Amino acid sequence: MLIDERLEDLRKKINSKVPAGISISEVEFEGPELVIYTDDTKKFAEQADLIKVLARELRKRIVVRPNILEDPEKAATKVRAVVPESAGITDMFFDPDTGEVLVEAEKPGVVIGKNGATLRDITKEIGWTAKVVRTPPIESKTVKDIRQYLRSVKDERKEFLRRIGKRIHRDVRSKDKWVRVTTLGCCREVGRAAFLLSTPESKILIDCGEKPGSSSEGFPYLGVPEISPLSSLDAVVLTHAHLDHCAMIPLLYKYGFDGPVYSTPATRDLSAMLQLDYIDVVNKDGGVVPYSSKEVQEYLKHSITLNYGSVTDIAPDVKLTYHNAGHILGSAISHFHVGDGLYNIAFTGDFNYDKTRLFGPATVQFPRLEAVFMESTYGGSHDIQPSKKDAETKLYDIVNTTINRGGKIVIPAFAVGRSQEVMLTLEEGIRLEKIPKVKVYLDGMIKEATAIHTTYPEYLNPDLRTQIFKEGMNPFLAECFEQVDSSNLRQNVIDGDPCIIITTSGMLSGGPVMEYLRALAPEEKNCLVFVGYQADGTLGRRIQKGWKEIPLGRRETIMMNCEIQTVDGFSGHSDRKQLMRYVKHLQPRPERIFTIHGDEKNTIDLASSIYKNYHIQTVSPMNLETYRLV
Repeated sequence: MLIDERLEDLRKKINSKVPAGISISEVEFEGPELVIYTDDTKKFAEQADLIKVLARELRKRIVVRPNILEDPEKAATKVRAVVPESAGITDMFFDPDTGEVLVEAEKPGVVIGKNGATLRDITKEIGWTAKVVRTPPIESKTVKDIRQYLRSVKDERKEFLRRIGKRIHRDVRSKDKWVRVTTLGCCREVGRAAFLLSTPESKILIDCGEKPGSSSEGFPYLGVPEISPLSSLDAVVLTHAHLDHCAMIPLLYKYGFDGPVYSTPATRDLSAMLQLDYIDVVNKDGGVVPYSSKEVQEYLKHSITLNYGSVTDIAPDVKLTYHNAGHILGSAISHFHVGDGLYNIAFTGDFNYDKTRLFGPATVQFPRLEAVFMESTYGGSHDIQPSKKDAETKLYDIVNTTINRGGKIVIPAFAVGRSQEVMLTLEEGIRLEKIPKVKVYLDGMIKEATAIHTTYPEYLNPDLRTQIFKEGMNPFLAECFEQVDSSNLRQNVIDGDPCIIITTSGMLSGGPVMEYLRALAPEEKNCLVFVGYQADGTLGRRIQKGWKEIPLGRRETIMMNCEIQTVDGFSGHSDRKQLMRYVKHLQPRPERIFTIHGDEKNTIDLASSIYKNYHIQTVSPMNLETYRLV
């Protein structure tokens, strides 16, 4: 059936279900959604369950949109007239893509009203569908800029979404039934994550990252025949925002890809922030920048965001569902349902099967599951992490010892994830007087990343959400934290009193941490503390191994006379015990497990142990291999 015929058929079915008096003017596929255009959005709003009924019967994600959206400025005035002033509305974002208005308010419950009555009143009044979120305690420039940019390209977005919608909902033509995965990076190594999921109908790329600390092997294998040309890809699915998973996504648009990138909303915003920072860092270090900010904008223009648990068609024969991965803000296990019950496969990305100060543990329950590609960063038999409590105690001891001798503590950390975990630990330590009341300086993208965390509180664990929003005690806004946003202030920190410095990059592959190393590493009273994984080939790993002279460029050498400490237990990755426990608790139990994203010995060790303990077929794949799953 042709797309136009299918749409007409859907329109007839919708017309048969809607009450008399509601007219349907147009039905269109826009991205993964079926959009119903009508002059009667207010009447739709009065039928509280109608959209749910249509979605269930048509098995589509449905959005109702007015034919003509009211001017946002006029609509905003009407919203404020409908919503009680006590709600404390701070901002409104009108998204023409979806016909939705996102209302930011200090008291979201007042905007929602009893049983959603006020939200429905807003739609009756302005036609736009209202959604409400709590006003973020820290304003994010990144989020604001992205929303503004997407508003500026709304017409291009609409054209793109309609084109992709037709591609997603095209007929399945092949009679063959097979599923293959090609490994384009991240096998028996950490970094440059990239996997191609192929069927007779579809090609989907999962992640596209860089390899930290490597100039010769920094890119995934994007030139192989299986993925060429890039325009043949149906979609890119991004698990989370760390650069070893997302850095090379803008590069795809430079070389011909023009399809969608799926992610959670938090992952979209964080990844764009980190990609722009990546360009800046490579430029400053005199490296070759693989793409420009223009390609980052192309990525944003082609982004489609999904929430956890939302089953979404992304190709004619593939549905995607995101589940919590517990690793960083918005990180997701990507579950693919291929064909009409043919095969189910999950890519964990990076995950943590443990509750942390920030997030709940990774999801283990899936509707169906035949194969899993799971990370193995700490998959070796001796990779046992201490408890969070022991890790925090060790960090407090290091801080006390260093501050007492008049030194400074430098903590290299990823802007996203580890920085916020360490911030929460230090804030509590200072508040409960477990460590001295010293300044904690944040340098790099850490403050902006933290602001994005407070923009998406739904991803944080309930305890932290309660602390921030109900108890009014936001640890991220504690007076001990101070942002370093200039070279002058950085020099003042270096010259000033004993303090703690959390700075990027986490593996010492560039960024402001290098300035602190130059100035502070030669002095014995100072301390460099690693709290995250240091990949092979990175400067961080070399220092961990005991290098005392660190060459920077051709002429400069840093003498590492300062104390070097590693505090395990803050990692966003599961350790060996948790990885094994995760496999044990997977429901249903998969038939095959592929161990990826780890050093060679770790992936092999974990694969062997899973097989011995659980009798599941396991593989430790190498790069550039293709596995037929069906």
